[in-house]
Amino acid sequence: MAASRTLRIGLIPGDGIGKEVIPAGRRILESLPASLGLKFSFVDLEAGFETFQKTGVALPDRTVETLQKECDGALFGAVSSPTTPTKGYSSPIVALRKKLDLYANVRPVKSVAGTRAFPDPIDLVIVRENTEDLYVKEERTYEQDGDIVAEAIKRITRSASSRIATMAGEIALRRAKIRAVEKSTSTEQQKQAMVTITHKSNVLSQTDGLFRKTCFDTLAQPRFASANLKVEEQIVDSMLYKLFIQPAYYDVVVGPNLYGDLLSDAAAALVASLGLVPSANVGDGFALGEPCHGSAPDIAGLGISNPIATIRSVGLMLEFLGQGEAAARVYQAVDGCLLEGRLLTPDLGGKAGTEEVVGDVVRRL
Repeated sequence: MAASRTLRIGLIPGDGIGKEVIPAGRRILESLPASLGLKFSFVDLEAGFETFQKTGVALPDRTVETLQKECDGALFGAVSSPTTPTKGYSSPIVALRKKLDLYANVRPVKSVAGTRAFPDPIDLVIVRENTEDLYVKEERTYEQDGDIVAEAIKRITRSASSRIATMAGEIALRRAKIRAVEKSTSTEQQKQAMVTITHKSNVLSQTDGLFRKTCFDTLAQPRFASANLKVEEQIVDSMLYKLFIQPAYYDVVVGPNLYGDLLSDAAAALVASLGLVPSANVGDGFALGEPCHGSAPDIAGLGISNPIATIRSVGLMLEFLGQGEAAARVYQAVDGCLLEGRLLTPDLGGKAGTEEVVGDVVRRL
């Protein structure tokens, strides 16, 4: 048995169904085989719109300080954000990404037979820059010539663009190595490691132009070129179109914050449900797992929310914390549950409840 290691994980349910799926994520961690040599301790933390309504603060200082000083990683559930301006409120997950410098949002989109909305197998990763672009949230509204004008700053920096391109390149090479190992019994031609840079530099020549150039320069470095990494580019509107007609073609797609957000949510339609799609907010030495779905207030408390996105996010968190074997166990257990198709939640056309699905994954672990 491997020497035991204890990881401290912050648990932030947030709003709505986050309170149902984050306990499911904890249960998965607690159910990992002892042979992996991993132990976990947990700390419950608060953030979200409900926290804001109670305290006037969406992201308490204690949450940030505890994550910074005590935790190796974290799981974040979901946030209910108001659709109209609410004085004093801003998204706690956006703030967390900035405060912890979680500069990469990594969103794998993988289909499993029986649960996909597209006929061909899909296995791609969208890597989204997480700290800037329009999400810097620097806006103003003013009057001009008798009209009302609202403006927002779109900020792109070379340093942020370079490190997100590096992350995308590293993920592409790592995925290629995994495919090479899995090739042992397959006669199919293996997909080459590839990064597709998506942007709108034909219109936004300064901001997206800088992102495009920096990504190409970064991925042309010897560490990537010598590994035969293929690098392509795609204008973002065309990228959306091609994503829906040939999703099996893509490997790793990297984009600025807003485009990455839109592409990853759109890609979820290819695999039947946002309830299947995980993400990890990654920095240097810290990973926060976050399912891609929202707080789903219409089904909160009914016990029918799909926990798979959270469970896969647990796997991603483990992967970026250097626990690849534990992550692989989680992924395999989830895939086994989906392949069997006996226990599917309503978003996938089934009748199973959250606890039934979690119990099945735990049994497979």
